[in-house]
This record gives sequence, C-alpha cells and structure tokens, in this order.
Amino acid sequence: MTSGAPIAKKQPKTLEKHGDVRIDDYYWLCDRDSPETLDYLKAENTYTDAQTSHNKSFQRALYDEMLGRIQESDLSVPTKDGDYYYYSRTEEGKAYRILCRKQGSLDAPEEILLDENELAEEHEFFALGDYETSLDHRLLAYATDTNGSERCTLVFKDLTTGNLYPEKIENISEVIWANDNRTVFYTRLDDAHRPYQVWKHRLGEDPGNDQLVYEETDDAFYLSVGGTRSEAYLFISINSKITSEIWILDANNPDGEFQIVCPRKHGVEYSISHHPGNNHTLDRFYIVTNEDAINSKLMVTPVNALGQENWKTVIPHRPDVQLTGISVFIDHLIIYERQGGLPTIRIHKLSTGEDTALEFPEPTYSVWSGAMPEFDNKTLRFTYTSLITPSSVFDYDMDTHERELKKEMPVLGGYDRSLYQSEWLMAKAPDGTEVPISLVYKKGTERNGNSPLFLYGYGSYGASSSAYFSSIRLSLLDRGVIYAIAHIRGGGEMGRPWYEDGKFLHKKNTFTDFIACAEYLIDNQWTSADKLAIYGGSAGGLLIGAVLNMRPELFKVALAAVPFVDVVTTILDPSLPLSVMEWDEWGNPNEKAYYDYMKSYSPYDNVTAQKYPDLLITGGLNDPRVSYWEPAKWTAKLRELKTDQNKLLLKTNMDAGHGGASGRYGWLEETAFEYAFMLDSLGLAAPS
Repeated sequence: MTSGAPIAKKQPKTLEKHGDVRIDDYYWLCDRDSPETLDYLKAENTYTDAQTSHNKSFQRALYDEMLGRIQESDLSVPTKDGDYYYYSRTEEGKAYRILCRKQGSLDAPEEILLDENELAEEHEFFALGDYETSLDHRLLAYATDTNGSERCTLVFKDLTTGNLYPEKIENISEVIWANDNRTVFYTRLDDAHRPYQVWKHRLGEDPGNDQLVYEETDDAFYLSVGGTRSEAYLFISINSKITSEIWILDANNPDGEFQIVCPRKHGVEYSISHHPGNNHTLDRFYIVTNEDAINSKLMVTPVNALGQENWKTVIPHRPDVQLTGISVFIDHLIIYERQGGLPTIRIHKLSTGEDTALEFPEPTYSVWSGAMPEFDNKTLRFTYTSLITPSSVFDYDMDTHERELKKEMPVLGGYDRSLYQSEWLMAKAPDGTEVPISLVYKKGTERNGNSPLFLYGYGSYGASSSAYFSSIRLSLLDRGVIYAIAHIRGGGEMGRPWYEDGKFLHKKNTFTDFIACAEYLIDNQWTSADKLAIYGGSAGGLLIGAVLNMRPELFKVALAAVPFVDVVTTILDPSLPLSVMEWDEWGNPNEKAYYDYMKSYSPYDNVTAQKYPDLLITGGLNDPRVSYWEPAKWTAKLRELKTDQNKLLLKTNMDAGHGGASGRYGWLEETAFEYAFMLDSLGLAAPS
C-alpha cells in the first residue's frame, strides 16, 4: 500500500458459479450512479495529479516536443470519386479535421462538407462516426458521438444548400445509401451496445415511421451494413467472432427484399465482393471463406447461382499463406495476404491472368489499401510505413507497374531515418514456438543490457500488431529507449492458426509468449529487468495484468490503458458489451471448463500479496467496451494487496470512452502524460 493513496472501502459481494465462490470486495464500484463511486474515481485522479506533479514541466516539454514534429496545417491526398476530389485537412491550433471536396479539378474552389471543429464546440468530447455521401454527391449522412459512448446521432446535410434536414436518428452505428439518393439503411444498438437491428429511412420523413428490415436475435451476433465497390449491391453482414452470414440487395431497388448469400455455419466466416462482368466474364461474386481452409481461400460464383454447389476455387487454401481479403476492379483483382508474419499485396490482371507481387524493402513494416471508390480504375492506392519510414501514400499503376509517391507524412525538425535501425527478431516460447519481435532503436544505442526498452503487446481477436512509424515515438528513441512489438499468439501476424493458438483454452500462450519475448530481450542484452517498460490497452491491458501477476519481477514499469481485467465477472454478465459476443473469443464461462480456465488467468481474480512494478492504469467513464469499473476495481485490489511502495496510479477520463481524449491535442496530452510517467520510472525524466 502506498502512503496517502485513496483506499476504497471493502463491501464484500459473494459471486458463485459452478459451486465456486468468489468474494468481490469492490463490486460496489460497478454502480456508476453512486456518488461514492464517482468520489472514488475523482480521489484517484487527484492522487494521480499529486503523484505526478513533480514532472509537470517534463510532461509539457514532451508535449511541446511531440507537437513540434507535427505539421499542424496539413492536407490528405485527395481521392477522386466521380466528378469530385475528396480530402480532409487540418489547421494549426484546431483539434479536429475539416472534410472538403473540389469539383472537376484540384484547382477548383474548395467546398467544406463538415468542419469537425464547429461540431465539437461546447462538447468536452467529440468523435465523427460513420459518414457517407449519396451516389449523386448531393447529400451527406453523418453520425456524431459527443460523450465517448459510441452511440451516435445520425443527421443529413444537403450539400447543395448547406442546410440540415430536420430529422435526427439516435443510437445508430453505421449507415449506407441506396442508389436512389433518398433511402438509407442504418444499424441500431441494443442495451448491450450490440448493433442488432437494420432500419430503412427515407430522407425527409419522420424517423418514427422507419421500417425495421432485419433484427438479429442471437446475442452472439452483431450487424453491419455496407455496399459493394461496384455500387450494384447493398449488404447486411451478420457476424460473431467466428461465424458470418451475408444478405444482399440490389442497390437500385431499396424497397426490395434482402437475399441470403450463404446461411451461417458455426465457425465459418466469409465475405463477398462483386464484379458486374464484361465481354469476357459473367456477373459474379468473389467469396473469401475459411470453410475447410483455416487460412482462407477464394471462391467465385455467378450472381444468379449463389448456392455453394456452384462455387469454384480461384485461390486454394495454403498452410503458409493467409488470404486476408481482396479488392475487385474492372480488370484487376487485388489480393491481400500475410506470409512469414508480414502483410503482402498481389495483383491479378483478370484479362490476361498476369500476377504481380508488390515488393517492400524493410524487415518489418505495415501496408494497407487506401480509398479507391471508383470501380473502373487501374490505380491501386496504398499506404506503406515501418518503424523508421513515415506513412507514405502511393499510387500504383496496375498495368504499367509504376509506383508514384503521392505523399509522405511530414516530420518537422529534421528527421533523418538513416539514424535509426529496425530489426525482426525471434524469441522462443516455452513450448518451442518462435515468436517474432519487431524492434527499433537509434543507431549508436549500445547493446549491453543497460538500455531502457518499451515493449508493446496485444495478442487478441486475430488482430495483427504490425510495425508502423510514429513521430511521437522519437521522443523515446532519441532518449536511448528501444521500442519493440511482441507479435504474440492470439494476434494474426502468422496466420489464422496463430490466432487460434492464443484464444479459448490456449489463451495463456499469449501471456507466456510475451514473457518469452521479455526474457529474450533481457538475455540478449537489449535491456534488463530494471529498465524494461511494458504497455498494452484494452485486451492488451488484460495481457499486462496477466503477466504482472505471473512475473512482476521481470518489469520496471507498466502502463495498462482501458484494461480488460475482470474477465470472469464481465463475461458472465449478458447485459455488458463484453459478454455473449465475446464467448467466441474467450469461451463461455457458463461451461465449467472455460470458467475455471478464465478464472486462472483473470488479472483481477489473481492479484496476490507480492511486489508489483510501477503501474499506471487508465480508464474512461463512458467506455462502452471496457467499463470504467474494471480498471477502478483492479486498482483498489492492487493497492490493498501489493507489498511494495512502488507507484500505482489510476487516471480516469471523466468525459471520454474507450479511445481516451478526443481531438489530436487532447490525445497528445494523454500520450505525453503516459510517456512522462514511464520515463520518470526509468530515471530518464528531465528535472522539473
């Protein structure tokens, strides 16, 4: 227990399942409406402010340093859609984007579609949700979130007059226009924050008269709406964590009935892309599916023959290559894959059968496709970045194979990438599995075990933690801190089996992989235990909590952002977002085998009387994904049981949700605060 820290009262609550009894002394913190709960959160914030007051000037110096590398007035690469060029820009001193377009050419006058700064006025928090222009480019549907709950309000703007339509639709998630430029389909959330309904709305009419199109009654599934790049079809995508089902509708007939593509099968996922055909080919759907293909395969079927007996294989399953998705153009098929832990892009020319693989020069990197709304197009836009290469937008001519750099993210202050080195390393897990590590450092940093190192991990949902550039991170590298990413199981870096081997009853592989990466970095003189900092957020916060319980002596300081740490209690409560939908990721604790396994690693349930490193925990009062009380309860229990005098701080943003502060300046202030805490613990903070 740390002297002077807030002490949460103990009010035991008995929780029983499968004959197992748990006593939760801090369950009362789940009551958000209780003044005692809010008082406790505020007391923790006050304590955190007091405990970090000595480095306030260092926080400000870091903030100024980070901001000084950012070109505050900047412009995105315009994207052509029909007769318009769409782009966003930022202005110095303004926290949010301005969405714009020009008609006919880039020399035309600018038209401002939305100024997020104006929309954010009078709100402590603001985020722009889904937004879509109509097919004729005359209307804009957009959704806003003003408290971080991710329950958005949908409004409509006439881009010709600049006026808003009178109707507002509350509690929505996504929206898509039909081709009549009058009808939209949108998803609505239930009490557990699950998109569970699709509604149809006609512009200018009372939302009270909107038509319910589809309702998903299985709590494990959630809905999304979208459209094909060909603009021929709208679709409803129905997904759990491991199963999917898609319904399609002619985009020109919004009053028609959605038609199922393939009924759901447990454990089978698929996605569709449409090609309208031409002189040589039929009107068809391309289908990426994992049925009998753990790393996925590509199928094709005529639009008028959706039955699986008509599906033909285009790309077969390969055990060493994961097919992650495709994009379809009039004469090209873009194929996104992962091989050897890295993303790749391959282009197949439909008229000739020619295949071209894009090459990337660095040992670890990220690459992803950009906005490409026009179907009849031969240009692939993609963004490439690495730990030392700033985000770079390229246009690639798929016929001539010429690559044009459209923009590299500017880094002010004279950034020289030749001063930094990135590497791709391999640690060995306890079961012999090799676990990749991406690493970057400033050249001249000595590898003698004395360098501070910042190790990041996530390892859930099959999400890949690919290497990317951050000008913010230079504030670490230039102070001699090495930055590393542990590509642990539960993520998707090494293909679908990598994910499968880090979930359900294999979840502990995620934690032991991370520990193995830390031990490798120590054993190979990259750092030492008294100079090792670790970070994870959300499910990555679960990772941090688990490894701190398992091997607290291995780390000097830890940062856990909006951490999912009360695993059993949360997933047993079907009213919460992290519940029924999450059973396909963690397991169903109503089954004893999963309950016992989840309890054995749940960070909150396994806090014990031992020494823990310095620890900063953050949360958001309005967080709809990881409730504020998870970091709060964890902090209270840690403070009760830990046997050291190391720092334990909880900082709850009382106006935000899962993503923290809104606006680029608010986000930067939070990052400077976290970096200052970490650097202070490592003995690298400048004098105040």
